[in-house]
Amino acid sequence: MRRRWRAAGVLATLMLLLAAPVPALAQEEQGAPVTVPALTDWTPASGSYQYGRSARLVAEGASARRVAGTLADDLRDAGKGTPPVVGGGARPGDIVVDVQPARTSLGAEGYELRADRRLSITAATETGAFYGTRTLLQLLAQGDRVPAGRTVDIPRYQERGVGVCACYIHVSLPWLENLVREMAYHKLNQLLLELKVKSDAHPEANTWGYYTKGEIRGMVALGKRYHVEIIPEINSPGHMDPWIENRPDLQLTDSDGNKQPSRLDITRPEAFSYYTGLIDEYAQVFRSTSWHMGADEYMLGSDFAKYPQILKYAQDRYGPDATPQDAFIDFVNRVHAYAAGKGKQLRIWNDGLTGANTVPVATGTTVEHWLNVATKPSLLRAQGYPLMNAAYALYLVRGGFHSDTKGLYDQSWDPRSFEGEKLATSEGITGAKISLWPDNGRGETENEVAVPLWPALRHIAQTTWGDPHPDATYAEFTARGTAVGHAPGWRDLTRVPVADGTYTFRTGGRSFDAEVERTADGYATVRTTDGCLEIRGGKLTLNVPLQPGAEAAPQTCDARNTLQRWQLEPAAGGYRLVNAITRMTVSVTDDGRIAQYPPDRRIPAVWHLT
Repeated sequence: MRRRWRAAGVLATLMLLLAAPVPALAQEEQGAPVTVPALTDWTPASGSYQYGRSARLVAEGASARRVAGTLADDLRDAGKGTPPVVGGGARPGDIVVDVQPARTSLGAEGYELRADRRLSITAATETGAFYGTRTLLQLLAQGDRVPAGRTVDIPRYQERGVGVCACYIHVSLPWLENLVREMAYHKLNQLLLELKVKSDAHPEANTWGYYTKGEIRGMVALGKRYHVEIIPEINSPGHMDPWIENRPDLQLTDSDGNKQPSRLDITRPEAFSYYTGLIDEYAQVFRSTSWHMGADEYMLGSDFAKYPQILKYAQDRYGPDATPQDAFIDFVNRVHAYAAGKGKQLRIWNDGLTGANTVPVATGTTVEHWLNVATKPSLLRAQGYPLMNAAYALYLVRGGFHSDTKGLYDQSWDPRSFEGEKLATSEGITGAKISLWPDNGRGETENEVAVPLWPALRHIAQTTWGDPHPDATYAEFTARGTAVGHAPGWRDLTRVPVADGTYTFRTGGRSFDAEVERTADGYATVRTTDGCLEIRGGKLTLNVPLQPGAEAAPQTCDARNTLQRWQLEPAAGGYRLVNAITRMTVSVTDDGRIAQYPPDRRIPAVWHLT
């Protein structure tokens, strides 16, 4: 039965409500809504914007319509429906995307967001408008109501990035696509990929794991749509073994006559032609305005004295006072000139700049500083080189060092904090990035690497875009990441498409019974009566058997052995078996063995499970 409230009772109840503490949600709405990076400029207003299924995306002009089209797709992927992109006037509930080049105060990447009965995003550029939509998506990930208010959001640093070495150990395309989407969602704009593109000009260099040109074109197109510039790197003149292990004529030879497969002989004109030819071939698929040549660790574990031909080359070119280091800088500068002629800015790591050279590095070369050496960041900046912070403290190494993201946050780390020196000003610093290296390639799977990656990614996004310490505690900062979640279109790569159990695996010419069990990192073990299926044999690269034809055979089961972990990839009514570490699929050989091969070299077996 309903009861009627007497007037006195109503008045007393209202007085109690007015005296009660303000609910937490209402208190939070007085500050900026939760985003990563955090909004540092927020002016609240009364009311809110309510997103609904009748919302439209209002955009005029090609740039605004492109941004609105991407936003529409992302809203669909986020489960928010697919609002139409229209022109004309906005009505309540609509989202307006507006690119106004005259709004120069917003810069190349800034935007203004206003929320009331409708929500508007205004920027001077297409990129700025795109970043405004990332903020909107993060807000809508927390509910369909956005508190009324206004923000002007402009990044502090121009370059905000992630570097991935897929240079020896192949990294799967779905994993990299997840990374691009996550980067864009958090307003990171630069992805360095050190990798091998399968070469038409030099088939002798096509050792696994490479990527086909079609795969790279797809990745570059995704990066373009999501405003992530993908910069390629072929490391040289050191770490060249993926390219010259089958080219002894280009390998540096020491004074004892020993060939060095990882070192390019910079004294030979053929070596320079070979390297610049690779630049040209990469230009067929990459569209970045930069080229990264690495230039690190050329003499790691050795010294120039073992290679007298390098000193001779330097003295012949620069006179009797030249040093061997001048020959190294000479090679860097020649690559710089070649890249500049192709419209690309050169980038190098810093450790080769020991100060032993008399020839300066070419003006305009971006130096990415990761190691504390004699030439300090302050000197590089004073000499006018664009300087990026790629500190070792930001590294994530497979099976090795992991960046202490909590410690960095608690220290209020920012891009001025280089290895060995903290600068007083951000002038001359382009930005910062985290880096992923596969030093022990079997030490962790891709899914395991992703666990520490996501908080590190959000941290670098925060420190390069805005205030490096927006919350009092690291726990509060990580709660931001939980609140905004993953980017629309992000795929959960830890799902195993079959339930744990015993199956018969059948394909043409081979069948076997095995127990499938999901691993903690989202792969599967395949346990036969003789043991767990494992890739073993052949040449090891970074502790990984990357040789095509290496056999997949039962071995003693070991839960720690990542080479016993498999991905069941749906295909043609069955599944391909992809090794979690080598990233090669298995096929049945003519003599009935199960062996791994790159997927474009041999048709992978499709296994039907019953």
